[in-house]
Amino acid sequence: MEDSFFYLSKLFWSVLSPDGLFVILLSLCLVLLLARQTRTAMILLSVLTIGVLLLSLFPLGDWLLYPLERRFQHNPELPERVHGIVVLGGSVMPSHSVEWQQLETNHAHERLSSFIQLAQRYPEARLVFSGGNASLDRSKPTEAQVAESYFVAAGIPAERLIIDSNARNTAENAIYSKQLAKPEPGEHWLLITSASHMPRAVGVFCVQDWQVIPYPVDHQVIEAQRFRPGFDLLMHAYNLDLAAHEWLGLLAYYLSGKTHQLLPAQCDTAAIMPASHKKGSEPGFPSLHNIKHNETPEAVTVLQYGCSGVAGCQPG
Repeated sequence: MEDSFFYLSKLFWSVLSPDGLFVILLSLCLVLLLARQTRTAMILLSVLTIGVLLLSLFPLGDWLLYPLERRFQHNPELPERVHGIVVLGGSVMPSHSVEWQQLETNHAHERLSSFIQLAQRYPEARLVFSGGNASLDRSKPTEAQVAESYFVAAGIPAERLIIDSNARNTAENAIYSKQLAKPEPGEHWLLITSASHMPRAVGVFCVQDWQVIPYPVDHQVIEAQRFRPGFDLLMHAYNLDLAAHEWLGLLAYYLSGKTHQLLPAQCDTAAIMPASHKKGSEPGFPSLHNIKHNETPEAVTVLQYGCSGVAGCQPG
């Protein structure tokens, strides 16, 4: 059943993704022209052209990503003790990493960096990385193979790591991670993934009766710029593709019973973190809430780490 879902999801996404759909409709225009259906072809071509122009000017993808990224609290207050941390794959590019013999990642590198930071903050926590080979080519390396080496090189002891190299999608992330980690009722587990992916991830963990504390990273949307027009076709198309992938994924998971809600929320927020056990920001894991969008990189460095390594900085 899981195999069928995996292969069907790949097939449907290749057709329904914004870029795939655009190529199909553009090809249909050519077929209509060859068939001398000029009027129909011109109407379809006009619709596609207007769509591309609108996408060039307006961040349509941001509008769709925003409710997903705001579904859970960013930089949440954390408990004094965390029993385990789970980070989902989707950031490592295994084939590129093997080709160049170094870690190669996509836009979601924050999943890995946040995992390392939280692992250092909670030295007793069990650490789970879940990420296999999400490609149809089963001969390709897995994310887990690359990530495990990276974490060990970053200073995380190998004995702390629990590695799942079998998961191909979000549903399998939850299933295999639970089998390996064996979480106990009442334990505090953090879940790290991209902010837009978090609703679907929390939904499948809830179905597995695994209550987690969402720790969303890799945000794409700046609230103040959501409705600001600007000519940036590639970036707008990229975010539209991300948004479409998540919303279609949410629909597919809901219809197939992999989640109980179309837009999942926390399983049971009251039981996750009693107020008396909350833990604020600590040195070494700084908050960035005071940084303005027009701050220079040097100013950001000072806010996070002090004057060390910043020329002309005077400690205040």
